Amino acid sequence: MVEEERKFAVETGWLLPDLSPAVPASGSVRALAPATLVATYHDTVDLRLARAGVSLRYREGDEVPWTVKLPTGSPGLRHEISRPGAADAMPAELVELVTVYHRGAALTPAAVVRTVRHAQEIVDETGLVLVEVVDDQVTVLDAEGATTGAFREVEVERKAGDTALLDRLSELLNAAGAQGGDFTPKHVRALGRAATAEPDLVAPDELPADPSAAAVVTEAVRREVARLLAHDPLVRLRAPVGDDDTAVHQMRVACRRLRSDLKTFGPLVRPAWARPLRTELKWLADALGPARDAEVLRERLRRTAAADPVSPVDPAAVDRLDAVLAGWQEEALTGVDEALRSPRYLALIDALVLAARSPRLTPRSDAPARRVLPRIVARPWRRLAGTTKKPGGVAMLHPAGPDEQWHTVRKQGKQARSAVTAVAPVLGGDAAKLARALTKVQNLLGEHQDAAVAAETWRAVAEARPDDHQLAVAAGRLLERERAAVRRARADFPYAWRRASRRRRTRWLA
Repeated sequence: MVEEERKFAVETGWLLPDLSPAVPASGSVRALAPATLVATYHDTVDLRLARAGVSLRYREGDEVPWTVKLPTGSPGLRHEISRPGAADAMPAELVELVTVYHRGAALTPAAVVRTVRHAQEIVDETGLVLVEVVDDQVTVLDAEGATTGAFREVEVERKAGDTALLDRLSELLNAAGAQGGDFTPKHVRALGRAATAEPDLVAPDELPADPSAAAVVTEAVRREVARLLAHDPLVRLRAPVGDDDTAVHQMRVACRRLRSDLKTFGPLVRPAWARPLRTELKWLADALGPARDAEVLRERLRRTAAADPVSPVDPAAVDRLDAVLAGWQEEALTGVDEALRSPRYLALIDALVLAARSPRLTPRSDAPARRVLPRIVARPWRRLAGTTKKPGGVAMLHPAGPDEQWHTVRKQGKQARSAVTAVAPVLGGDAAKLARALTKVQNLLGEHQDAAVAAETWRAVAEARPDDHQLAVAAGRLLERERAAVRRARADFPYAWRRASRRRRTRWLA
């Protein structure tokens, strides 16, 4: 669940205004009885969770008392996950959920916050809660229960209402003297300055106007490490990422791009540092692979089956195929869970956090990026184009060649695109155009590979169930549609490649 709320600072004697002017015409304001809430926040000794914008609390009296809140990247929006459990029995699931933040360090009580809450709900004509507005008197307690601090704040939390209602209420509160500002959780205010220090994971930032090669490599590392770690909790929750993506996919993309960048920028990074990282990232990508493959196949199954509405594939047979894939996916996700719970993964997280903070670079990386990077990026480009001494790449492709040959070029294309994409923000112009053109090339090669794998999958599933004749017929029809997709991708590829390999897009690679 995603929690959306806005916070306002108010003075001790401030009075909550009448909220009715902001209420929809058919709605009303409902006051709740005052409540006292006592929450214990758990963290590491050095407050790794709080510094990263994460909280893990136990709140007395709640029906589901244990709650984790995770950042979403947008102010005021957090993922909120609650679980039952006794005060002295922290749920293992929630501890695992914040693994990338605590990285194996012990979690102990860090702050106790007592809140006296006066709440009002904005409800519609059916009684559905649209927004909750709470006026909180907050007291910070030490281990003996003595008061160490106090403050007051107002929160406006969206329930079933829309953002426009939040906006109207915010305007009303501002007009009454409430001060909106930075979103600062209660436990961070309670913990003080130490909780607002920089998080362990250094976030990517904008590059300077004329960066060194070291700056470009560092930002590439930070970008993919941040992507990988941000999607870890969502993988554990089986949560989607937008409408057409998954956390497993994003985490695997981060593994692959980071491995690719460490290889591309090989002359700029110390081999003894980069080599073990690439090995461990490959292990993690391999662990995520079967789950991602099952996701792709399930999505493709439905799309391929519905490709020709005039000639539909037997829905019941398609459902049976999907049930097989669902079983594979669940088994694969179990393997992902095991990998993410392993000591090997904890060690990798630590290594990635350190890599983002201070990658181990060679003296050559101190040179200006514009002077060093084109020659380095030219290497994966030449391998893709097939212009190196070792034969391969696009130059060796044949329209009737085996699928494996096209898959090899696809992998070379991924590395070339990743390399060009990493330097495009600095080199701009032709580099940015080549990055876009390579994306189109890679989309075709990806479609080719997905269709080829799907065709073989439908065949294998049908062969494993020889008595299911309807499934065999459906699989055969799906197979033919997938092979048609392979042929289309091969037919479209030469044009996309000509556009990508035009001299005006590649001349900077000299």
